[in-house]
Amino acid sequence: MRFFSNLLKSSWRSIQRNKTRSLLTSLGIIIGVSAVIIMVAIGQGAQRSIEEQIASLGTNMIIVFPGVATTGSVRMGGGTYVRFTEDDVKKLKEEATLVNGISAIVRTSGQIIGGGSNWFTSVLGVSPDYIEIREWPVEEGEFFSERDVVSKAKVAVLGKTVADELFPDGNAVGERIRIRNLPFKVIGVLSEKGQDSRGFDQDDLVLVPYTTALYRLKGGRYIDTIILSAISQDQIDAAQEEIRAILRESHRLQDWQEDDFRIRTQTEIIERATETSKVLTLLLASIAAVSLIVGGIGIMNIMLVSVTERTREIGIRMSVGARSSDILIQFLSEAIVLSLIGGIIGILISFLAVFLMNRFTSLTPIINPGIVLISFLFAAAVGVFFGFYPARKAANLNPIEALRYE
Repeated sequence: MRFFSNLLKSSWRSIQRNKTRSLLTSLGIIIGVSAVIIMVAIGQGAQRSIEEQIASLGTNMIIVFPGVATTGSVRMGGGTYVRFTEDDVKKLKEEATLVNGISAIVRTSGQIIGGGSNWFTSVLGVSPDYIEIREWPVEEGEFFSERDVVSKAKVAVLGKTVADELFPDGNAVGERIRIRNLPFKVIGVLSEKGQDSRGFDQDDLVLVPYTTALYRLKGGRYIDTIILSAISQDQIDAAQEEIRAILRESHRLQDWQEDDFRIRTQTEIIERATETSKVLTLLLASIAAVSLIVGGIGIMNIMLVSVTERTREIGIRMSVGARSSDILIQFLSEAIVLSLIGGIIGILISFLAVFLMNRFTSLTPIINPGIVLISFLFAAAVGVFFGFYPARKAANLNPIEALRYE
């Protein structure tokens, strides 16, 4: 233990002889370590943000999309074959045992007039289970009921953005609005949801009973999408298969026929959305890691200069009994200490940078302790790798020639 203590003290004294050069030598390591930690922190922060935004759509949510239309041998693309009907929704409600919420989705849009103002926005026709599936509570008033769906009632629940635009003074509940010249009564206002993963304002919408949207606003026959909520996270895959079987039976598909619908789960959406983020994070970290290599080359160059400058000192040490291994360990330890000092400073800089980004920017980087440790150990490894050649060169010097060196 004392040997290592003396070795570190000796290395530290050697480094302090030329503080400016030592700092510049460590600069590559400082930049490399801090860059790796910051890049990974930004990447993981972005990934966490994506996961949270997708999770805001609702946990355990399963989405059933329309299938693909085929004209001749030409496939027209996803969503071109819409065949969902009210019968599909009813059949799922009656037969699905692994879901605890089902909502039809009918999409349209229109100019909303109310409160002496107007606002163009999306109008979604949904079922009463929608807010449970999306985990989106009503802030004011109430949500419409199954009776409103059956009667095609002209009632509406406003998103926070629409409510603020039409009724900036509040008290939207109970007011009358017009959607495509049809009068609707506002019975509720949703709580604020914020932006989704694509940057769209989730609060900029109006919810009405899906039958109202389908027959009074859109004038169509088919439902655009169906969303469901599995009874638990563990049952998502089983619920997905159950839904597929029920819809295939409802659409009278034979065993040899492909599904005319597509089923996606939150897990799949999160995995796909974060896959790009992970690749980008790895790419940024790899680029930043190049700085560590460059820093290592800088250490090797400076250590070679140091060996040249201290050739006479090496000769004196050898003449009084120092072994080649002692010289090698001495110079190698100096390279490692330089790397570790650079690593520590780089870590401190990265912590400060992440703090400032969290405080003053919209970025939310997350420091990964594992990456911090790996970066520090990698800095030490760089010191060993690039410091070995100069140390070996010093250890192999001839004592007599070293003493004669001027």
